[in-house]
Amino acid sequence: MKLLRALAVLMVLLSVSFAFAQGDRATERIKKEVRHELLMLPYLGVFDNLAYKVDGSTVTLLGQVTRPTLKSDAGRAVKGIEGVDKVDNQIEVLPVSPSDDRLRVRLYRAIYSGSLQRYSLGVQQPIRIIVKNGHVTLEGVVDNEGDKNIAGIRANGVPGIFSVTNSLQVSKP
Repeated sequence: MKLLRALAVLMVLLSVSFAFAQGDRATERIKKEVRHELLMLPYLGVFDNLAYKVDGSTVTLLGQVTRPTLKSDAGRAVKGIEGVDKVDNQIEVLPVSPSDDRLRVRLYRAIYSGSLQRYSLGVQQPIRIIVKNGHVTLEGVVDNEGDKNIAGIRANGVPGIFSVTNSLQVSKP
């Protein structure tokens, strides 16, 4: 009798752990597909920043974009992923501003020149430049602390900027 009870408990524990493993695999697959879909958006550029969180079958989209269509395209692309039941689209559309547009161009030229030029070589640049009403936030990933500091110094050197928040992450070697 005790042996049957022990076997029953063991079977329950194995089935629960298997269910958790399946859930982890499904979540990892969803994360991978969401990342892929967001990177494949045709109008995603260096002045846009997209992030996401996956909680079971719910995906929360975060970040800032310069075009309203990019927000809706991101939501639509993620809704089409198998296993995603709900999309919470919290992407902020940055205000239209000719002044901010001029700052974006100046910032791009300042940051992606000289020793940081190697970061401009891919289709998706790893340093994202977000400008909102003259306030700048640098998002993304760089190779080392020195590159992070250089990007922040160059952004601070562009005239017409009110503040710079350097949120660049240093990749782990």
